[in-house]
Amino acid sequence: MTPALDLLIKRVRVVRPRQADVPTLDVGVKDGRFARIAPDIPAGEAAEVYDARGLLGFPGIVDAHTHVGIYGPLAGDAVSESRAALSGGVTTMLTYFRTGQYYLNRGGAWADFFPEVLRLSEGRYHCDYAYHLAPIAASHVGEMEALATRHGVPSFKIFMFYGGYGLHGQAGQDEQRRFLMIGPEDHYDLAHFEFILREAGRIQRAHPALAAHVSVSLHCELADILNAYTRLVAKDRSLSGLRAYSAARPPHSEGLAVWIAAYLASEAESQNVNLLHLSSRKALEAALTMARVFPHVSFKREITVGHLLLDVDAPTAAYAKVNPPIRPRADVEFLWQMVLEGRVDWIVSDHACCAEEVKGAGPRGRGDIWLAKSGFGGTEYLLSGVFSEGGKRGLALNRMAELLALNPAQRYGLTHKGDIAVGLDADLALLDPDRRFTVRAAESPSAQGYSPFEGQEMTGQVTATFLRGRLAWENGRAAGPPRGRYIARPG
Repeated sequence: MTPALDLLIKRVRVVRPRQADVPTLDVGVKDGRFARIAPDIPAGEAAEVYDARGLLGFPGIVDAHTHVGIYGPLAGDAVSESRAALSGGVTTMLTYFRTGQYYLNRGGAWADFFPEVLRLSEGRYHCDYAYHLAPIAASHVGEMEALATRHGVPSFKIFMFYGGYGLHGQAGQDEQRRFLMIGPEDHYDLAHFEFILREAGRIQRAHPALAAHVSVSLHCELADILNAYTRLVAKDRSLSGLRAYSAARPPHSEGLAVWIAAYLASEAESQNVNLLHLSSRKALEAALTMARVFPHVSFKREITVGHLLLDVDAPTAAYAKVNPPIRPRADVEFLWQMVLEGRVDWIVSDHACCAEEVKGAGPRGRGDIWLAKSGFGGTEYLLSGVFSEGGKRGLALNRMAELLALNPAQRYGLTHKGDIAVGLDADLALLDPDRRFTVRAAESPSAQGYSPFEGQEMTGQVTATFLRGRLAWENGRAAGPPRGRYIARPG
């Protein structure tokens, strides 16, 4: 007789979003989906049995903000960085991609560009994956509807500071066009942002079934403020390192960008706006204020594990350089306060593997903060970092599951992800809540080679990760070849 279940995971302390209790249950899987969840399912009903030994079982983590392929070739990055993701319980990565320098280092139409992205991705990710895309050229705005309806990409991104600032510093108009690889008639400015928002709103109205998942995400910093303050800070000998970089990209630049973005979203009748990696009190307060001013716009507020675990005195110094910057301790504590009060919608890694020879941060991150490249990896510490530090502060387990899985899955159209429930993909992260470990880059599957979290002690480590009902990671190593699938959303 054929067993009713393909896999039975016994004795799981099931952590579900929006459910306060954490019962010990058996979890049955059939055809890659959760099929039965009950207190005691006989082992004889399954072809395979795995004993979870009473470990916490979180829904597979949805890391909704990553940059696979930004500083290294996409094909290689997809392998190593998705393996790192699995090691931390991440079963779905959503990665931002754009035309221009970095990534594939080419411009052109998304109709030509995106199939190449998918070709380079196929068969390489260890976890499931999807993409957010950035309309960089004016012609890209006209491609947004096709991307949303034919290719399953309903989420778009605006980098507000690119208008007069490069990825790593000041840039004139001609330099910007070379960096973004756009034509002489293209302008990456506030008007371009408005047209993106208007098109998103039009797509929402034209496709009601898709509307809830069509969104525009914004990196909120203003180039004019960054340029002016970078010049001032560079002359101030009293500031150095991460503290100088934070001052050069001040919090009010974030806050002002949030106000502008919110007004444009309302003007453009674009209903879903995601405010990415808010790093400071001023940015988050601006985001909360705008939600009250424009209640008809659905604003979502995102923060990163890096901004929760690091401050400007981090010993890893320039290794921790990122945009927006790591902030002073007072901002970090405010972010945690907002998390605990339920005013943050999800937490991500903003993972961008930047190998040491590319980072240019010098030995142990002690190099010139201005010359070091921005961004770092950390998806493998997303769940453990939130569990470890959040647990100390009283963050409930079900709220962690909501912030790390359900909320981003619902917003971005991952309709089969984000919870442990019958019918959903059987993605599961088993975490030992008593296991303590010290972050050592040498032990990470990432190709980065260093970590801004180096030396931090964490409590709560992932011991096994299941992807669609199959063991994908266990005790420090991948269990088999890459099996990640591209998710066309909503899916």
